[in-house]
Amino acid sequence: MTTLAIDCGGGGIKASVLDEAGTMRTRPLRVPTPYPLPTSLFVKTLLDLGAQLPPADRVTVGLPGMLRHGVVVATPHYVTRAGPRTKVDPDLLAEWSGWDVRSALADAFGVPALVLNDAEVHGAGVVAGTGLELVLTLGTGLGSALFDGGVLAPHLELSHAPVRWGMTYDTYIGEPERRRLGDAFWSRRVRGVVEGLRPVFRWDRLYLGGGNSRLVRPDQLARMGDDVVVVPNTAGIVGGVRAWDLAAARPA
Repeated sequence: MTTLAIDCGGGGIKASVLDEAGTMRTRPLRVPTPYPLPTSLFVKTLLDLGAQLPPADRVTVGLPGMLRHGVVVATPHYVTRAGPRTKVDPDLLAEWSGWDVRSALADAFGVPALVLNDAEVHGAGVVAGTGLELVLTLGTGLGSALFDGGVLAPHLELSHAPVRWGMTYDTYIGEPERRRLGDAFWSRRVRGVVEGLRPVFRWDRLYLGGGNSRLVRPDQLARMGDDVVVVPNTAGIVGGVRAWDLAAARPA
């Protein structure tokens, strides 16, 4: 059983093919996320990327935003005219809302498909499967996923909650703010967010992933405690195999 794992982000889309053990059979490929992005172009982009890799028996896709049972409830980036933080296109918003992306991709690839929030797939690649484990991905915005005893909890779009000064978590610690503030001050913000969420979740372990997690300053990471660890961004692809088992264990 081989799996085509695709990690879809606001700035880029990455893919690789994994064996049953979750080992990459080829180096990941990456293409920029095209904008504007109607659903037909999204499917074509994934098909073109998959065609450059060895054939697979199934496909796992991590998608930013809120999904329920493979249907898009909301996606923050792909409904915009020119990418993250640009104006929302009403036609794209209507096209993406309620779209059964899992069925569309299963039909397009001709194999079974699993579509989850991208942080959930990321988490599938790193969680130990014991205790309460929270995954936060730092990238274009903030992604989150929660696991209890290895069982994936229903997705909550934490990134859209207000944090301070009328800002959401997405904007408060997202990539534009990191660039504006610099890594040192941005890392202090990340630590503040972690400490603010600690009494809410009471996690056993917190995993910081995503492309920007490696930019968190070591001094700030050390102050967060031993229960907070940084994990490789490749987990967004490596989790593509284990995600099938974790999603199957989630209560209906």
